[in-house]
Parts: sequence; C-alpha cells; structure tokens
Amino acid sequence: MESLPKKIGVIISVDGNVSQVGLYNTTNDADVFWYGNILSGAKVGAFVTIHQNMVKIIATVVSESIIDQQNISNLDIYDNRYKQNSMKRSISLKVKGVIENQRFNITSRFVPMIGNEVCLTTQAELDLIYGVVQSAPTISIGKSLLEGKDINIPIDKIFASHIGIFGNTGSGKSNTLHKMYYELFQSTLKTYINQKSQFFVIDFNGEYVGKSMFGLSDEDKEIFNISTRTDKSDKIIITRKYLLDPDLLSILFDAKLGTQVPFLRSALKVYSDIKNPEDFADLEVGLLISIIRERKSIDRVTLERWIKASEILGINKELIEPLEDCNKHAEWGNTDIYSVDGRLVIHNDNITEEGRRYFQFDLLKAALAGKFLAASEIKKLYYFIEFQRVYIAVYDSRTLEFISPMIKRIENVLGALDRVVEVKADIYDSYKMLNVISLVNANQEVTRLIPMLVSKMIYDIHKSQVSASRIVNKTVHLIIDEAHNILNDINKNNRDDWKDYRLSIFEEIIKEGRKFGFYLTLASQRPADISITIVSQLHNFFIHRIVNDKDLQLLENTMPTLDYSSYKRIPLLGQGEVVITGKAFNMPFFVVVNRLESVRPNSDDISLVRLWNPNPNSDG
Repeated sequence: MESLPKKIGVIISVDGNVSQVGLYNTTNDADVFWYGNILSGAKVGAFVTIHQNMVKIIATVVSESIIDQQNISNLDIYDNRYKQNSMKRSISLKVKGVIENQRFNITSRFVPMIGNEVCLTTQAELDLIYGVVQSAPTISIGKSLLEGKDINIPIDKIFASHIGIFGNTGSGKSNTLHKMYYELFQSTLKTYINQKSQFFVIDFNGEYVGKSMFGLSDEDKEIFNISTRTDKSDKIIITRKYLLDPDLLSILFDAKLGTQVPFLRSALKVYSDIKNPEDFADLEVGLLISIIRERKSIDRVTLERWIKASEILGINKELIEPLEDCNKHAEWGNTDIYSVDGRLVIHNDNITEEGRRYFQFDLLKAALAGKFLAASEIKKLYYFIEFQRVYIAVYDSRTLEFISPMIKRIENVLGALDRVVEVKADIYDSYKMLNVISLVNANQEVTRLIPMLVSKMIYDIHKSQVSASRIVNKTVHLIIDEAHNILNDINKNNRDDWKDYRLSIFEEIIKEGRKFGFYLTLASQRPADISITIVSQLHNFFIHRIVNDKDLQLLENTMPTLDYSSYKRIPLLGQGEVVITGKAFNMPFFVVVNRLESVRPNSDDISLVRLWNPNPNSDG
C-alpha cells in the first residue's frame, strides 16, 4: 500500500512548463524520514510530485528563493525581517512528465489532495522515474546523485545506439566507459554476446590493456599493443584489399594529385595483378632486359637504379656484379658489347646466349622470386614500388623527378606499418569478442592510420555480410577513447584531403551503421573538436564535468533532451558524477558512477603527496 505523501507546498503561479510553488515551511531538510523511507528534500535538482486530482506530475526544482512579506519598503525604518512569519520560501519547478495512474498498484489508498498540491517524490515514484520497475534487461551504472537510488540503464536502448561520453580530464569518463561495458559483459547475456557480437576498442593512451580489464579472460579478449619503437610489436590483422586501397595510400604517402597519385594508382593496379613470386621475377627481369637493350636511349643511371632496387630486395652481390661491370666498362654507343673478360654479350643490340649466361638471368629470376616470396606483404609492396620507379625512368623519365620525393615517404611509412600490420586473406579467426588496440607507443603515421584502417575494414566486411543475408544476425561495436584524436574537423598539421577522407569514413559509419547493426561509442575531453556531423548523430550521452564554453555550447545545440537547468549544472559536477540523457531516457538523470576498485582503467590521478613521501608505505 502506498504511504501518505509528504506535502510541502502549493502551486501559486504557472508560466509555460515552469511553476512557482509557495512552501509551507521556511526551511528545507536535505532528507526527510517519512513512513520508514528517506525522501530527498526539495533542494535544487531534486524531484517533486505535483498532485492534480488523480494525476501525478513529476517536476524538478530549478531554483529557490526567500520572500520577505512584511519588508515591502527599501527604507530602514520599515525593516521587519526579524519578526515572526516575515519570511516565506518558494521554489521554481520544471515539469518533466506525468506518471500514469495504471503504473501504480490499484490498491493504493486514495489520499484527498487540494488542487496543485506539491509533495516530496516517494520511493515508488522514483522507481518509475529511474526505470527500476521494468521487464527489459538492464545493467547497473551507479546511484542517483541526490536520492542515492540505484540506477539501471536498459541494455537494448543503450548499446543498440551511438553513444557519446564527454568530460574534462579527470572527470571520470574512462571509468564510465569501462563500467558500462564491464557490467554488460558480466550480465546474464554474456554467452550470447560472445556468439553474436564483437567489440573493438581504439585506446590511444593505453588505459584498457590491463589483464582483468572489462572483467574478461584471455579467451574472450585480445589486446594488441601497437608499437613503432620496437620490432616486437603486436600486429593488427588486415586483408590485402585494404592495404592496397589507392585512396588511403595516396593520402598516407602525401601524394600530389598531378603526378604522384596517377603513378601510385597505376603501380597498385599492376601490383594487384601479380599472383605469385614468379610473376614478379619475370616482370623485373623483363624490365632489366629492356634497359640493357635500349641502352642507347636510356641514361646509364637507370641500370644503376635497377641494381639499387635489387640490393634493397636483398639480391646476392655475386648475381649483380656482371651488371655493374657491364655498366662501368661497356661503350654504350656501340651495337656490340663485350664483357670485361672478352665475351660478346650484346650483338646488334640483342643479348646473346653467352650474354644471358653472363648476366645470369635465370639465377636472377630465381633469386627475385625467392626474396619476394619470403617478404611480408607490406615489404612486397615497397619492393615493387622501388622497381616501378625504375620502370618510370625507362618509359616516362620526365615524371621521375616528380615521384622521387614520394618514394622516401613511402619507405618510411611502409617501414613503420610493417612493424604493426600483418596481411591475411581474411580476418575470420583473427579477432575475439573484445579487441583492444593500444596506440600509446605508436608514431603519428600509425596512430592516424590504424584506427581508420581497422574501422573501415570491419565496417565494410560487416556491412557486406548483412547486405548479403538481408538480416542483422550479428552486431559490431566500435569504441573510440580520446576520439578527438582522429575525428576532429580542425585542420592543423594534416592536409585537407586527409581530413576529408577520414571524416567521410566515420561519418558514413555513424549515419548508416545503425541499420546494419554497427554502433559507435565515442569518449572525448573536447566534444567541440569532433566533427559536428558525428556528434549530432549520437543517440545517448553521458556528460561529466565540462567547463569550456565552446564544448558546452555544442552539447546544448546537439542534445534536445537536456533541459537548461541540467545544462547549467554540468560545470559543477564532481569526479565520477555524470548527467545521462538521450533517446533511451525520459529525462536527464544525474548519477554517481560506481567505481570498480578491483579493475579499472589506467587513468587515476597521481597522488603527488604519496609520490614525494619519503616513506613508500605511507598512505600520504
């Protein structure tokens, strides 16, 4: 049976959805003990219930004030503020919604109420407000800021949506992100989650690489520690298709549109047609023969370039010595060329049989094929581009000077990628339920490439599978911490084409991904630095303390479910306190997120007192 409500006042004026309440008491208790329950007092931010006959209207307190009824003059002689009954207290309320009568037990006693009487919100009403009384599966996130009520969030409405978690450094956003997914993986749905969903975490600061993070064992979790500082880095698995994406590589290599991009596209097209190492060897030895035959019209430096490319590949010195000798001593204007030991190797601009044996073409082919076969996919691409530069020197020498500056960039970028990327035919068995990609030890090229490469790959593959089956029987969840690192639309050191390409990928994901069962979770200190297109497509928000006016203005413009009074409280939130709002909730909730002591992200504040204390066992 519902207890009698605690009456506190009556509506005295209404302006739209804001009401003024005259209170019966001039003081307010922070909490009220009422019929065995502790009710939150009518302080700013608290819920109250307006009784309009049999209708219960839920509102929140947005402001409070004191009125001196007797002191109506500014003259000191009429100062009556200290007399009994001089002061009256009032509060302003903003209506949040209506609780339907059928939501309450029909056995609740009828309590006679005067019109528009205001009462403290009961525990039963709070249960309805915070969604405790519901049949859908939920997870615990924390306790309500004022009432200390356990807050559960609906799994379906939250995780089947795009989520934004924002807050200044140290405000607790990493803990909130981890808490949400920790509770999800500890729920009764875990077995089915493992079968039907995959989660990818892009971790720029190495906060989620702990052994027990997210409460998962190694059987369900894979951590990729990506490092360009060592040759022992873990490697991200990608397919050959995404390594050879000409748009991506053109941007990564900073290729100029006029000459370098056409060269790169042409080279990648030829490279994609190479099916085996023998094809590569035939192609490059054929190029060598052309250089030797066309020696009259080709700069002799071109042969040196071919020799240099073969040395980069790792060809034995003995196999290329005949080429070096020929290049040093042959008279290139003659139709007949003799080797240093007197053998006729070229006659009437044709290579003789003696010449073929002298230049060791068959051995060169075998060596080229062997070295190419042993190389990683990324090294193969680099080796091919080096030989392709020689091809340009032979057939389009005017372009050579334009592409040479890019070759050095290609060497550096592919060298870094080779440490952190492994190419496979497919990625079916390469990733587990949860995959954490830590980029804390990666350089700038890898840091900006890997998130985009992985995101595009898993999105395209998942989209293709769903499109083929025409049913969503699996979901993918991409979680990006410190998302401003790759989703900013501010052009700083990067070129415009790079910014446009990476943003176009993520904007497509966030605009189209939901229909394919692909969802984004973004966490950031600076929401204003993230593309407004991306932020505007988020469905649910977890907002920690933010003080920057630009960030606050963005949130105000992109979150229609956040009312003004809640918005004004954001800069005042403490560590771990968050306002939750969005499509999954009827109204904004202020929550203290529970802190997991046994396992949590590596983002705790450093205690300088403990660090500087001469006694290492001291508590500071």
